[in-house]
Amino acid sequence: MSLNLSEITLTYPDGEDRLTALDRVSLDVPRGTLTALAGPSGSGKSSLLAVAATLVTPDAGTVTVDGVTTTGLSRAELAELRRHTIGIVFQQPHLLPSLTAAEQLQLMASIDGRAPGKARARALELLDAVGLAAQAGRRPHQLSGGQRQRVGIARALMNDPALLLVDEPTSALDHERGAAVVDLLTRLTHERATATVLVTHDRTHLTAADRIAEVHDGRLRLPTTAP
Repeated sequence: MSLNLSEITLTYPDGEDRLTALDRVSLDVPRGTLTALAGPSGSGKSSLLAVAATLVTPDAGTVTVDGVTTTGLSRAELAELRRHTIGIVFQQPHLLPSLTAAEQLQLMASIDGRAPGKARARALELLDAVGLAAQAGRRPHQLSGGQRQRVGIARALMNDPALLLVDEPTSALDHERGAAVVDLLTRLTHERATATVLVTHDRTHLTAADRIAEVHDGRLRLPTTAP
């Protein structure tokens, strides 16, 4: 397993009390599979993703990413784990307006201290994998919404992550472009053997997933095979 969540409980302050966002959630996501998290707004999907990304520390339970249990790791160690093992795709790609598509990816590699030549080759390889080889030299304002989202996906793959976490990637896209993005994520998951978790509010995209996990009131229903 590349992601294992075991008995995760997460609460937030709520006046004098605490609000339970996740209630003893357990989930395994093997490499080469895409698990979709579905459920109503406020059900705990994004909280689960934040815990899996090691951005939020749960009150109880253990998070294991690619064989590394995160309990007791320092902030620096968690940042190192994220940099080398976890790729994150946000709802909005947050591309830098002055950089080309290739440069967006190369920037991630430069932060990690990679040689510029190898970083450029890797960036072009990934842009080709997401169907944007011809747009490598374009800046965000020259790309469509779907293309910008695909740049964000390619950027998240620059560190060859064992775990890919994707938060509502189709929320700003029409149905056709959204379906294309989800199909792309599924293909890349299988080709690159990542363990992928996709949070989505659009149930029409669930058929592309290998498994579906339903989140309701902070509780997780056991994953089922997608229809």
